[in-house]
Amino acid sequence: MVVLGPTGSGKTDLAVALARHLQTEIISTDSRQFYRGMAIGTAQPSAEELAAAPHHFIADRQPEEELSAGGYEREALAKLEELFGRHKVVVAVGGSGLYIDALCEGFDELPCDTAEIRAELNERLQTSGLESLVEELRLLDPAYWEVVDRKNPARIVRALEVCKASGKPYSAQRTATRRERPFDLVKIGIDWPREELYDRINRRVDLMMEAGLEAEARGVYHLRHLSSLQTVGYRELFDHFDGTISLDEAVELIKRNSRRYAKRQMTWFRRDPSTHWLAPHSTPEAIAIVEEWLSR
Repeated sequence: MVVLGPTGSGKTDLAVALARHLQTEIISTDSRQFYRGMAIGTAQPSAEELAAAPHHFIADRQPEEELSAGGYEREALAKLEELFGRHKVVVAVGGSGLYIDALCEGFDELPCDTAEIRAELNERLQTSGLESLVEELRLLDPAYWEVVDRKNPARIVRALEVCKASGKPYSAQRTATRRERPFDLVKIGIDWPREELYDRINRRVDLMMEAGLEAEARGVYHLRHLSSLQTVGYRELFDHFDGTISLDEAVELIKRNSRRYAKRQMTWFRRDPSTHWLAPHSTPEAIAIVEEWLSR
């Protein structure tokens, strides 16, 4: 089963409650919680939450060991095969739509021989900046442009690479065919009223700063060139460290960009009509859905 929702929605709390009820384990589908040294900025589960239920794909590698969606698909399926050897059901949780899709559906075969195109795009990235690539993606694939993190150069370059190599939108190739999986799925989403969610996100950023996000960001500043660090909460503080914005401006940008990210997440998640959307703090209702699903 999959627990999903936007940033700050309470996914971890619900996943832990379900895992405890089902006496099972949790596999993360968050594309940034894989990495060590980023616990605050990626809102990794607390020590108490990790103790409450076994977790996988949490701080299990260095930021330099970047894990693509395709690589995650291979590793996560292998881990699930192991976990299903001792559990009837496993809880997956996260807000990274691309990685949830990788786990649940897989990807179509995408063009492989694209090194020349990738080199040209990376050269343009260095000489002309990211915005020109983002605008080209908007023209070639407006559907993916709508949901992608438009501040993440690795994802922008990859999408354009595939568009140019195949002559087709990246989004169409990612979603055309669902791969068979050796397990059944039920998805539960947490749905907050927008203004309440945005207030939660703003407060969460303040709590992250109080918990030491600035110091954490300084600790990984030397790795800012990595895709794993092209992440809301770090990018803005890196700009502050560079002297281009004040600390107060960085915090406000983290809040704004987190809210925008939450909006894109919901746009992505709404594509799947099979998701059971629940109000916040609906653990009993979630348990009932899972129990009914298991009884079929």
